[in-house]
Order: sequence, then structure tokens, then C-alpha cells
Amino acid sequence: MPTKTIPPRFRTAPTIILAGQHRTRRGGSVLPEGRQTGEVSIKTLSSRVVYRNPWLSLREDRIEHADGSPGLYSVIDKPDFALVIPWEDGGFHLVEQYRYPVRARSWEFPSGAFPEGVTGSPEELAAAELAEETGFTAGRLERLGRLHCANGMTGEGCHVFLATELTPGEPNREHTEQDMRQQWFPQSEVEEMLRTGVLTDGPSMAAYLLLKLRR
Repeated sequence: MPTKTIPPRFRTAPTIILAGQHRTRRGGSVLPEGRQTGEVSIKTLSSRVVYRNPWLSLREDRIEHADGSPGLYSVIDKPDFALVIPWEDGGFHLVEQYRYPVRARSWEFPSGAFPEGVTGSPEELAAAELAEETGFTAGRLERLGRLHCANGMTGEGCHVFLATELTPGEPNREHTEQDMRQQWFPQSEVEEMLRTGVLTDGPSMAAYLLLKLRR
């Protein structure tokens, strides 16, 4: 997905609620990643990057399985991204854009990653993504969790946030998002979109599950 530039005004984070906690705090920080579990059954023998661009790199790893047999694993390395669920008046603000790999338009929650060379907290990224794609500023961001989107081919993670206390503004979308539009849907309609296959974006579907478990 396209990467974003973080406007300076979003370096000050809104009220942050940590997942599984009931206290709030001001300011963003990078939260610890989930712990790896289970026994490591594959050994890396060598690794080489075979392709790279500003958004991702592709590497080929020579590996050895637990029984000693050799193998080859192709891995896409991409930075984590943030996904924001904007909640207001009993419904959600979604964005829709053309997704070239599937040759179709897609309804999704706002999301995106840092551009190459830019660092910051997931909270800062979430606030900037929300503003750039929808124009909204969130007075309150609640961290719902972190997901792996396609852990058979990439270690890329998705930091999920619930945004409330929304203040409207003008979107500031990237050139690559020139066809993007946004719309508010009642919660019942979003759930119908999920059931009927209108909304098929994997990270958005998984993020909604996190929200339902939280609520």
C-alpha cells in the first residue's frame, strides 16, 4: 500500500488507550511486539535480497527443515502499517479505492505505512493516516492489537486502533490515492458488507473482529 508523510501537527498524539487496560495516557510510544511462541523448526542457512523498491524488498532464504532436508523460502519484507477504525454515531467511516492487484475497487478502513526513512510510533502513524485519508482528527485513539496479515509470505504487521471523538477536516491524500472516496455506514450495513463479500479486505475484517471482542 502507499506510504504516508506524517504532518508535524500529528506528532502530538491524542488520548491513547492501551489494549486490555482501562487507564489513559498522553503521547505516543512504540509498544512491545507480541512474543514468539513455539519451537523454531526451520533454520536459516543463507539469505539474499533479490529485489528492492521504496516500499518493499523480496529475499530468498536457503533453509533447513527439522529433519535436515533443504528448502527455499521467499519472503517479502515490508514495514508495519496502522489501520484505524473511525467510529461515529453508531457507524463507521470507510474509504474506497481501486486495488490494482485484484483489479477491483475495495471498501476498507483507513490504513497505511511510514515512508522510507521516516520513523514514529504506531499512534502517530494512525493519527496521520486517519487525517490524510478522511480529514478526521481523533480526540481519542484506543489500541486494539497487532495482526499479521499474511504470515506465510511476510512478517509485516498491522497495528489496529479505534478512533472516536472525531473532528472533521479536509483529507490530504497522496497522489496515488486520487481515486479514493469515503463514506459513513451504519454498523449493521458494515456487517452486511462483511457477510456478503462486499468488504473483502483482510486487515479490515480482522480488525473488526478485534473490535467486536473488545466491545
